[in-house]
Amino acid sequence: MGLLSGLMGNASEVDDSDLEKVLANTLIEGEQVEKAYKVIRDMFIFTNKRLILIDKQGMTGSKMEMVSIAYSKITKFSKESAGHFDLDAELKIWIGSDPTPISKEFKSGDNINEVYRVISQHAL
Repeated sequence: MGLLSGLMGNASEVDDSDLEKVLANTLIEGEQVEKAYKVIRDMFIFTNKRLILIDKQGMTGSKMEMVSIAYSKITKFSKESAGHFDLDAELKIWIGSDPTPISKEFKSGDNINEVYRVISQHAL
């Protein structure tokens, strides 16, 4: 991912070497990464068993929250595309009976449609 696309928030596929560092001691036996996308510092990692959301926090990004979601627990998901005046797009994922979705914002030019398509392939 180039610096400019990273600053603009463009979703791009993650390099395997980056994934190895982040997922060390996380994947279970038989689990394989199928697709992984990075939006600035956050990641969406799709394995054959679950969706892993990574939120890097703080100035250095050394603090990290990792959320694991079994595809069977995704009850619904939505995307709100960017408009003329609001350039941001938003992806929402509802888990189980929780009424509050996990919400991720995509900047103008992000590939929200690709991420949405991959969620659709696994959750439907």
